[in-house]
Amino acid sequence: MYNASKLAFAALALVLTGVISAQGQVNGSILATAQVQTPITVSGTQNLSFGNVFPGVAKAVAYTDAANAGKFSVAGQASTPVTYSFTLPTNLTSGGNNLPIGSWLGYENTSNSTSGGSGITPSAAPTSSTLSGSGALFFFVGATVTPPANQAAGSYTGTVTLTVSY
Repeated sequence: MYNASKLAFAALALVLTGVISAQGQVNGSILATAQVQTPITVSGTQNLSFGNVFPGVAKAVAYTDAANAGKFSVAGQASTPVTYSFTLPTNLTSGGNNLPIGSWLGYENTSNSTSGGSGITPSAAPTSSTLSGSGALFFFVGATVTPPANQAAGSYTGTVTLTVSY
């Protein structure tokens, strides 16, 4: 009986110790939150077209040329800052032949227009802008090709890439 009392007393002591330590323990909590933003999409909506080019005669396409200027459309989270950069070819190519591109000019706007926005010089350097209140941004691109007098005939192409990120 003495052992049973000792065992009961020990069990009671353990329970009371647990109650006492539980009374000194207090919990708090917070919420973990995240705001998932609209993903960015970039679409090349019009190719930059120089049309017919002649050896020894430079040809420019202005970013305001509605029929021939290159155009990109960007969509994302409304009124959000973004960073953009271009990957630009230094030449258009046809087989092993190169047609040099002498310069690049561009324009950015939150509306689909070449007025009311800002002139830019497309480059690989990251540049900041902000999407419109509806989440839109447009880029217009023009350039000048400078064929030498001995430029080989052919169909020349190159890829212009616009990269945009939050």
